[in-house]
Amino acid sequence: MFDDMDAAIRYIFRTRRRLDAAPRGLDEYTRDTAPTRSLLAGAGLLHRERDYVVVTGSRGKGSVTAIMAKLLQAQGRRVGTVTSPHLVHWNERIRVDGRMIPTDRFLGILGDLRPAIDGILGRLDAAHYLSPQGIFLAIALRYFDEMGVDLAVLEVGRGGRFDDIAVVPNRLSVFAPVMLEHTALLGDTLGRIAWHKAGIIKAGGAAISLPQAPDALAELRREADKQAADLICLSDADMGEWLADSADGQHLRLPPYGELTLPLLGRYQIENATLAIRAVELLRKSSGALPAAYKETIRRGLSAVRWPGRVQQLDEAPAVYVDGAITRRSAQSFLASVAPRLRQPVISIVGVPRDRDYAGVYRVMGAVSQALIITETDINPNTRFPDRSAALDAACGLTSEQCHTYKLSEALELARSLAGETGTILMAVSLMLVGECMLIWDVHTSAI
Repeated sequence: MFDDMDAAIRYIFRTRRRLDAAPRGLDEYTRDTAPTRSLLAGAGLLHRERDYVVVTGSRGKGSVTAIMAKLLQAQGRRVGTVTSPHLVHWNERIRVDGRMIPTDRFLGILGDLRPAIDGILGRLDAAHYLSPQGIFLAIALRYFDEMGVDLAVLEVGRGGRFDDIAVVPNRLSVFAPVMLEHTALLGDTLGRIAWHKAGIIKAGGAAISLPQAPDALAELRREADKQAADLICLSDADMGEWLADSADGQHLRLPPYGELTLPLLGRYQIENATLAIRAVELLRKSSGALPAAYKETIRRGLSAVRWPGRVQQLDEAPAVYVDGAITRRSAQSFLASVAPRLRQPVISIVGVPRDRDYAGVYRVMGAVSQALIITETDINPNTRFPDRSAALDAACGLTSEQCHTYKLSEALELARSLAGETGTILMAVSLMLVGECMLIWDVHTSAI
């Protein structure tokens, strides 16, 4: 038995961390799902009749997972989810009907699985490991069994073809936009990255995708043909139409539902909501026109969506908005989402890891800001930020004032002094820093 989450997490990551000192290679050579498959089989975790949906992509896959889960919950399904990363609590990665797994059950299930895990670890050589994600999946599936979950929506961590989440027998595969990311691990071309993502498609299953670049779409179609799976590729014309902002979200129109309310501020969430709704339609047991009662469940489910830290307003005087915008494109989406709400002066706090296009994010945020405050966090020692001099060099000249601070609390104090009560503070930061914001503003993440 484990005494607390810290001990549990150290145990879960122990074989993975022994490889951190060595350079990682491409996933197809360094990742192996066989240990996870062995764990799930040995613990009897895939025997239960349950529907599985696997979601992948380079941007928005967590949002799609959360929206799908809420839509299905509104239809009376008992829904389990696995997402990553978390904001505040490791438990957030495993939820049933939006509520994270209690700590005592997380620790208890891990304790029950420990003999099987230790047996697998004892058979691995120094070059292999049992994926922490595979252990999280095993805990989730056992918890789903206990809670009577009949449908699970699972978010892939990275890639797909060699990701432990994708070992489940999902009959539906869902694709958010595929972009260049993790090039040292997935490959340096869009087609190769899409090949990794396409690996979640199962034989004879179904798949649905948001609009993709031609190279990415070609890989999805190639894999669907290979697996004799049905693939639906949505187009830009299929997306829901933005109608108006509301106090805490936006209104959109999507046939055949008419006007829908989405309580998320991000403009990009309209695409994610469209994909989630169309994916849920594919899970229907019947075909033909959608009954009025079904449409009402979609409206009700969408209006109840909650996904903290994604273009979220945290304060009013000054107005404070936060988003996990750590790429140039996501920063542009962040600004487009809050543009009608901006009040001068605008002060931006940016915390982008050094393996992302931090300079590009600085340029996007600097274009609307009077000051740029660069910050970081040491919560995760494996995530590194650009050193102070490199960061300030990249930000030089973009705004009238640029500065660097090592702590988010100090960055916020400075931003408030510059924005006053009438201005706006924008935070384009990594999800680790988003998590710090949840703690500072006491935003509860245990239930969504």
